[in-house]
Amino acid sequence: MNVIGDIQTHKLIGSETNNQIVEWVDNVEPGVGIPPHIHTKEDEIFRVIKGQIEIMVDGKTTVLEAGDTAFAPKNVQHSWKVVGTEKAKMITSAFPAGIEKMFQELAGLPLGPPDFEKVAKICGQHGITFVM
Repeated sequence: MNVIGDIQTHKLIGSETNNQIVEWVDNVEPGVGIPPHIHTKEDEIFRVIKGQIEIMVDGKTTVLEAGDTAFAPKNVQHSWKVVGTEKAKMITSAFPAGIEKMFQELAGLPLGPPDFEKVAKICGQHGITFVM
């Protein structure tokens, strides 16, 4: 799925895990990322396989490289962005499951620059708010 430039391959979804966890692989071009936001329903784990990901969790920014992991608990602001010149690959897990439904909705939006108002509305319906 192309989720606003984040090319995702879902490996586990809620219907396969008794709604305990969803896991996907992100394949992302340099410069692509997710702005600061807060989840109210799920915690996330990010594991970098290739490239460099700049991640911010609760105001602390770190650059993750292959083999590095970060945890973003629910109700804590976080963001990530691919830095450097190499495409990045990251495995992301969210628990409990459910966020995959939001990704399906976002993937249904027209290609090209996203309409942030529509994106924010869809995310808000799934308990995610952007921090500007």
